[in-house]
Formats: sequence, structure tokens, C-alpha cells
Amino acid sequence: MKNIATALVKAQKAFGPALKSSTNPHFRSRYADLSACVEAVIEGLNGAGIALIQRTSEDHVGVTVETVFVHESGEMLECGKLHVPASKQDPQGYGSALTYARRYSLMAACAIAPEDDDGNAASRKPSAPDITDHLSAIEASATSDELATLYKAALEACQGNQGLQAKVIAAKKARVERAKQEKA
Repeated sequence: MKNIATALVKAQKAFGPALKSSTNPHFRSRYADLSACVEAVIEGLNGAGIALIQRTSEDHVGVTVETVFVHESGEMLECGKLHVPASKQDPQGYGSALTYARRYSLMAACAIAPEDDDGNAASRKPSAPDITDHLSAIEASATSDELATLYKAALEACQGNQGLQAKVIAAKKARVERAKQEKA
């Protein structure tokens, strides 16, 4: 467990927030969907040499999912099974339960949570913060560790503004791509 534990610590430094980018029409609320949760962690995991696997188990009344991390050394960390009953016993009911189970299993395994935009909105200043210096620092970062630190600080500086967070995420992706090109 030594290699995977060390890699998970490195990966968590690069995790971003699970952005609430989807809308639930029934409750008129925003939520972080499965893709937002995966996007928040996959670069950090893969950058630390960790593959993300979500295993499913046979279940006659719902779905059971287990998030598993596999390190390039061969070490594995199984994060426990999560059972979610299907609301209807048809393909749509099972599909919905599967998506829900995968999302919550991943968030629990990675210790991430959807951004609390309600709490942030209440404490946020009316004007959007200026993140220009943060974006410039991300662009100028020299190492992956420095990029991870700057990325986290930039997201915090966004004060919950999802438009600014999207700019920070894009800046990080651009810097990672530039680093790959520089190595080639």
C-alpha cells in the first residue's frame, strides 16, 4: 500500500471541485453530475499513476458499485461497495441508480463534495473577484506540484463563481498540454 498511498496524496493535491453544472428540473436545483465529479479528479489520479475503476456487482433490486484505484505499481485500493436501489425495475430505473451510485461512490472515495454554491453565494461579495494574477501564475508554473498548488489557490480565489472556475480549469488544461508539447 506504500506506493498507492503516496500517489493518492499527490493526486488529492490536484483535485478540483465538482462543479454543479447540471440542473434537476423537478427540484429546480443545480448539481454536480457524474462527468463533473470525474473531471474534478481524473487528471490528478492519472497524473499520479492511478487508474480509476468502478466495478459493478449483480443485484436484483438495484445496483452495487465499488470504486477501485489501481496504481501503476500494481497496488490496488478498494473503497467499499455502495448499494443503490432502483426506483423502477426497468432499464431506465437501473441506469439512473447506476449513475447515482457511481457519482456518490466516487465522491466518497476521493473525499470530494459538490461545491456548496448556496453557502458561497450568501457570503460572496457582489462583484466577481479578479483572478488575472492567478491565471498568469498557472500559465507560468514550472512544475506539476507548483501547478497543483496554484490551481487550488486560483479555484479558492474564484469564491464560488462557476464562470471563473471554468476559466481556471481551462488555464490548467492549457498549461498541462503545453508541458506535454515542451517534453516532446
